Amino acid sequence: MSEQQPAGEVTAPYGTGTASTATPTRKVRTHHLREMKERGERITMLTAYDMYTAATFDEAGIDLLLVGDSASNNVLGNETSLPITVDELLPLTRAVARSVRRAMVVGDLPFGSYQASPEQGYLTAARFMKEGGAHCVKLEGGVEMAPVIERCTRGGIPVMAHIGFTPQSEHTLGGYRVQGRGEASQRLLADALAVQEAGAFAVVMEMVPEVVATEVTAMLTIPTIGIGAGPGCDGQVLVWQDAFGLRTGRMAKFVKQYADVHGVLLDAARSYAEDVKGGTFPGPEHSF
Repeated sequence: MSEQQPAGEVTAPYGTGTASTATPTRKVRTHHLREMKERGERITMLTAYDMYTAATFDEAGIDLLLVGDSASNNVLGNETSLPITVDELLPLTRAVARSVRRAMVVGDLPFGSYQASPEQGYLTAARFMKEGGAHCVKLEGGVEMAPVIERCTRGGIPVMAHIGFTPQSEHTLGGYRVQGRGEASQRLLADALAVQEAGAFAVVMEMVPEVVATEVTAMLTIPTIGIGAGPGCDGQVLVWQDAFGLRTGRMAKFVKQYADVHGVLLDAARSYAEDVKGGTFPGPEHSF
């Protein structure tokens, strides 16, 4: 049965960036992403952790918003993504889900919340759907996580897989290192096929050689989302604080910065402080 479009709703092509609060469009669904892959239409994905960035990115037409465990080191001040918990991520997921009209919201399952068993993974994923309002979940791992993916999809939860460099396994992998070089490329191909066979609707590939990521993309029927995996993927994702310059300092090679949000905020905060200390704010126009 085809999806029924509500009366008065205007549908824009997915991936065109035409979504806005003035002209609502249908929510992005998993089958739309596959259709985009089939048409050769690139998929856009950014992280989001609060209502204002979520609403802004949604208005910009971003297809997927990931409430990532990267909130650990981009919102909560931890050094890595490992310390964040389910209970810390759920309120962020709720905020993002409540603030979008079109984008698909992806809840990221944090370290230790799904690796113990398929049943643990399903129960955690169900919390992200029920309590967080997520439209799907993401989890890290390939062949070894196929049973968890299968259990979730069998239980009605769409799953985005994540292979290549998986940050939750950084200590096992020996730090932030490119994955899938040389003979290791066969393991990456096996991981990609395993998550697709288990029912994943898409797969993120992180820090993978371009030639390998391109081969995986051609091999799979589900979309691939790259981060440090070259232009051959069906879509791209970046952490928004990296891409838009809220975070400063050394960036990963795969990051392109589109703005200097840190600089804008710094200038604004300094101007505010100068006005307050100089007695020019608040002025008569700001007083009752």
